[in-house]
Amino acid sequence: MRRPARSPVRPPTSTPNAVATSVGNDLEGLTALITGGASGIGAAIADRLAAGGAQVAVLDLAPEASPHCGVQCNVADDASVRAAVERVVQQFGRLDIVINNAGIGAQGDIAANDDDEWLRVLNVNVVGIARVSRAALPYLRKSPAAAIVNTCSIAATAGLPQRALYSASKGAVLSLTLAMAADHVREGIRVNCVNPGTVDTPWVGRLLDSAAEPAGERAALNARQPHGRMVDPAEVAGAVAYLASPLSGSTSGTSLAVDGGMQGLRLRPVQSS
Repeated sequence: MRRPARSPVRPPTSTPNAVATSVGNDLEGLTALITGGASGIGAAIADRLAAGGAQVAVLDLAPEASPHCGVQCNVADDASVRAAVERVVQQFGRLDIVINNAGIGAQGDIAANDDDEWLRVLNVNVVGIARVSRAALPYLRKSPAAAIVNTCSIAATAGLPQRALYSASKGAVLSLTLAMAADHVREGIRVNCVNPGTVDTPWVGRLLDSAAEPAGERAALNARQPHGRMVDPAEVAGAVAYLASPLSGSTSGTSLAVDGGMQGLRLRPVQSS
């Protein structure tokens, strides 16, 4: 049955352009859940949504690292997910925004990882989104401003070397986002994803530290983005906040690139002097 359209919890007090240039209070009165929210991109998202007025719950294997309301959760385990979502609703009385950010990396070509590793990565990166979203659906259906934002990747839309398994998982996230958007748009639940380029996170830092030439590897990662540097986690958080905001009520089924132009731009090589 099609639900009647609902208006945001409160009338917006600023225009979308104003929200894009400053942190407003467009999320005031809403409760947001962020998986993998205790570090890296997830921590930046938690801070940004809280700054926008949201009540924030961080679901993580080590939630004590977050200054926000922390809930221990393993997205690879359905019982853990359901218990965590229930705890958030008990704590705040509602759930309006779900950010599916938890994920793990993988390196190598198609032959580099065995079946167990393929299943482990897909279980977290893809099925984890399904677990969290389905546990949240009964509460999102009650929200007048329901939104799901999935953290995808440039790896879903561009072929990257030595990222076969990771790319496969993120390609699935992109397709899953579109399918979820189609399934739930008439229930008043918007579903979108962000596609970051290489983000300067602790995980990337650990990879660089383990490289034979860390400085050279960092320079190469910086150069891969057309704007000449890795993406800052706060920039991804800003994109997530835009997609999660009730001010973006007509945005659903969208993938928003935050990659310095990596996916869409084709620049001529810089000529040496």
